[in-house]
Amino acid sequence: MIPTYEYDIHLPARRDPGKAYPTIFTLHGKGSNERNMQGLVAPLSGEFIIVNIRGDLLLGTGYQYYELRGLGNPIRESFDRAVRQLEAFIQYATEKYPIDANKRYLLGFSQGAILSMTLALTMGEQLKGIVALNGYVPDFVKAEYPLQSVDKVSVFISHGEFDSVFPVQIGKDNAEYFNKLTPRFAFKIYPSDHGVTVDNQRDFIAWLLQDAQLPTNKE
Repeated sequence: MIPTYEYDIHLPARRDPGKAYPTIFTLHGKGSNERNMQGLVAPLSGEFIIVNIRGDLLLGTGYQYYELRGLGNPIRESFDRAVRQLEAFIQYATEKYPIDANKRYLLGFSQGAILSMTLALTMGEQLKGIVALNGYVPDFVKAEYPLQSVDKVSVFISHGEFDSVFPVQIGKDNAEYFNKLTPRFAFKIYPSDHGVTVDNQRDFIAWLLQDAQLPTNKE
């Protein structure tokens, strides 16, 4: 299979031959690229395989995974295509690299968070968990997609209190929605705009290590 997406992959430097590793697939925001996500997850690169996925659609000097009619209004055909392609890419990477299929995580910001939450709902227990930073779940996903159980999927959602792109109420709505679907749930609000604070990064790193049952960094 030829992968749909360009990506960069970071394997643990001291990996053991024959061992499968927990893996984080990152999804960037609209107009960004895969390199901008590596800094968020770099502290985990000793324990996890990191796969940073670049959107396949050009947008200015960056990329996106799907097109929009307007803010918060994805073009349905483009969005559906992205979901299908990302599901296939995750399977491709799992077959190609020493990825533990029982410990696959998605971590996304903005458009990447939207897709991470959507993929949790479409892939269900094929994922161990997701980290969704400042996003939302499209109404058509909730109403029309064939949704899988996320009862055993771990979900960390965060949102900026002063988010000028997606108001904080959207984050609270995400929390209310997922809190009813899985007991493995965390939600936090940070005093920020549409971005990721140092505290936000520290918290999701600790959460991922704990959820994957890995030792906490001593640094």
